[in-house]
Amino acid sequence: MGHLLRVRIPRSAAWALAAAALLAGCASPPSPGRASASRAPAYSRLSAQQSSDIAIHALGLVGTPYRYGGNTPEGGFDCSGLIGYVYASNAGVAPPRTVAQLSGFGAPVAAGELRTGDLVVFGRGAATHAGIYVGQGRFVHAPSSGGTVRLDHLQSRYWAKQNARFRRP
Repeated sequence: MGHLLRVRIPRSAAWALAAAALLAGCASPPSPGRASASRAPAYSRLSAQQSSDIAIHALGLVGTPYRYGGNTPEGGFDCSGLIGYVYASNAGVAPPRTVAQLSGFGAPVAAGELRTGDLVVFGRGAATHAGIYVGQGRFVHAPSSGGTVRLDHLQSRYWAKQNARFRRP
């Protein structure tokens, strides 16, 4: 009937999973006063539980090897492959496969309205990289050849200089 998906969690990511689980229990929707008066807040067809599950699953993949074109834990991930795998596994949503297409997926979200499971898309002009927001100013992504899926902070020295945009599927 159903199959249980086993995910191997590297020890270095165990603390992140515990923190995400705690944060997910405390998560609440943004307050009504945070939305811009000129536009309504971004609507998502994902439930709060699905968004939380997406973030927790992404954290569990920290340490998985990078592989260009990769889209499975066994074969490795590139940034869009990671996003596609996590969204399909937890929400039955199939995001576009390329970073350029991800930059138009869903609705734009202001930085102050971010919630777990939102997409972080980087690039000046054309999108060049993407990840999954997991809360507390952090995101999970598959950064480069020779590396692994990792957890980074949006305000770190490198990422704070990049042009980040946020999307809510």
